[in-house]
Amino acid sequence: MKVRIKWLDNMSFVGESGSGHSVVMDGSPDNGGRDLGVRPMEMVLMGLGGCTAFDIVLILQRARQAVEDCAVHIEAERADAIPAVFTKIHVEFEVVGKDLSEKQVARAVDMSAEKYCSVSKMLEHSVEMTHSYKIVEKVSS
Repeated sequence: MKVRIKWLDNMSFVGESGSGHSVVMDGSPDNGGRDLGVRPMEMVLMGLGGCTAFDIVLILQRARQAVEDCAVHIEAERADAIPAVFTKIHVEFEVVGKDLSEKQVARAVDMSAEKYCSVSKMLEHSVEMTHSYKIVEKVSS
């Protein structure tokens, strides 16, 4: 896996993935940026959310659960000192579907956190991570 980061100007950078996709990152105005893109530390949280959401949906689909939507809400705290690393991360899943089994959703969350999500496994050694979920019943129209 490879990526390339290219400086654009001021504190703006473009990240180019080996799979051919790009994303703009920028700093806040008080750090010389123009607020044109996400912050690098936000990208870490987005990577975590994307990785674990992928797991949740796949695990639930394989368990023949009628999952129709999955959103991941992540809140993180950072150290006051430099480097301002993450000190706490809470990941909350909102899983929408019809007649979803709470046991299966809980299992999917545990499996992602404990086994499958590479980003979670990488961060867990340096950050206090917690997880929760809520199930939203899809109402037939």
